[in-house]
Amino acid sequence: MEKIDEILENMEFLDNWEDKYKYIIELGQGLDILPDDLKNAQTKVNGCVSQVWLHSTVTDSTTNEKYIKFVGDSDAFIVKGLIAILIALYSDKKPDEILDIKHENIFAKFGLESHLSPQRSNGLLSMIERIKSDAMREV
Repeated sequence: MEKIDEILENMEFLDNWEDKYKYIIELGQGLDILPDDLKNAQTKVNGCVSQVWLHSTVTDSTTNEKYIKFVGDSDAFIVKGLIAILIALYSDKKPDEILDIKHENIFAKFGLESHLSPQRSNGLLSMIERIKSDAMREV
């Protein structure tokens, strides 16, 4: 799985949005497979046009600090890519770090807001709200 800095760097090299969409789809193809038993009502993200599932697990480090790992899936290729970007941005971080991330700044660098349909933008925000809600439970 690529880190968010690598993803941003790769996006900068792509000249047009057709290539950027292809790259986002490729990111989604690299996601870990979400087991079917984790595709349930608790992990389903409401507010998305596509089927979207996000699952979080909390691990304690040797210093007793909590870290949250996210996995996800969707039935839409582009959304799977967006999930991959969100996982790169939020996964394996402490809950307070997750809550402090300003996703608007990251997505402004991508230029995503002007290239996603309103439904996809709402779905992306719903996914971010779920991630932040999971982090809030662990603070």
